Amino acid sequence: MKIPEGQNKNMKTSAPAALYESSVTGLTRLNQGKVRDIYEVDNDHLLIVTTDRLSAFDVILPNPIPGKGIVLTQTANFWFDRTKDIIDNHLSNKTLAEVLPDAADVEKLQGRAIVVRRLKPLPIEAVVRGYLIGSGWKDYQKTGAVCGIALPADLEMAAKLPEPIYTPATKADIGDHDENISFEETIELLGEELACKVRDLAIEVYKAGAEYALSKGIIIADTKFEFGLDKSGKLYLIDEILTPDSSRFWPADQYQVGISPPSYDKQFVRDYLETLDWDKTAPGPELPADVIEKTARKYHEAMEKLTS
Repeated sequence: MKIPEGQNKNMKTSAPAALYESSVTGLTRLNQGKVRDIYEVDNDHLLIVTTDRLSAFDVILPNPIPGKGIVLTQTANFWFDRTKDIIDNHLSNKTLAEVLPDAADVEKLQGRAIVVRRLKPLPIEAVVRGYLIGSGWKDYQKTGAVCGIALPADLEMAAKLPEPIYTPATKADIGDHDENISFEETIELLGEELACKVRDLAIEVYKAGAEYALSKGIIIADTKFEFGLDKSGKLYLIDEILTPDSSRFWPADQYQVGISPPSYDKQFVRDYLETLDWDKTAPGPELPADVIEKTARKYHEAMEKLTS
């Protein structure tokens, strides 16, 4: 993927230290997502650099959030370690110093870059919902179900579901929206055995993560996972896991049913953008300094609570 035209490294940023777009000496960049830049290390390994870019409504915004990429990387690594007994993940044992020829790159990318196994990503996002919020709440109001999964009547906004539900989605290119699909459609894409395995593991990882996070004062309302296969067909957890970008985090002490709780994720930015006369297409609007600062603080606060 490429950053859409008009959303490149030459755009204004709020802090010179923030990393909007990476460049790595001696390595070929294979892909550029909304947040991550991916480089080829060798036939078996990739370098993933998590930048400070922020996307909202599937548009990459012109301002980075300083330190966001480091927060996401460290939070994901924390969870990968905690869940490795449930499923293996893409992390390798290689260090940045082993794969980056330029010491300046090692220093610049420390904390925000990882060397991972080179795997084949599955063509779906494994979404797990534990609470009734967001698009799931809107769906429930119209149909009494979420993505075709019937739920009890008379649930309120932000209610905890009787059991977490699995609502997979297709992966979208930059600027496009992910689309919910049925479990039956994932069977068509993956085959029944693999589709069931992905569903069951996604729910298991979510439950384990949500239970731990609650002990730290954070509710994980919903999340999405990505999976990949190695050459032998072994399944791995890849990309990121239970971060403020891939999940909806709520402070447990402010949670109450019937309202949309405050969050540790980029919902704060979305709420600001909703006040603007913007049609949610590129280019995105500039963010005020106070919105950038408060968003950065939210990301850091979530990491500190979870990993302390």
